[in-house]
Amino acid sequence: MDDEFEFADKVPPSFERMGDAIKNAEAKGFNPGLVVLIFVVGLLLIFFVGNYMLYTYAQKILPPRKKKPVSKKKMKRERLKQGVSAPGE
Repeated sequence: MDDEFEFADKVPPSFERMGDAIKNAEAKGFNPGLVVLIFVVGLLLIFFVGNYMLYTYAQKILPPRKKKPVSKKKMKRERLKQGVSAPGE
C-alpha cells in the first residue's frame, strides 16, 4: 500500500484563485463598524445641537413664566418671621 496520495502536490483550483486574492489584499474602503459608529455619533450630534437651538429660540420667543401667587397665609407667616407685624393684629 502506498501511503502517498496521488493529488498531494496539487492545489484545488478554487484555492489557487484565493491565493492571489490573499496576496493582493489591500485596505479598500472603510471598516463597516467605523461607518456605523460615525453614523450614530452624527445622529446624536444633530439631535443635541437641534435641541440646543430650539431651547435658545424658545427662550427668546416665549414670554417669561408667571410666578404663582403667594397665598395670604404664607405672606403672613413670612412677615412674622421677619419681625414685621401683620396689619390688623
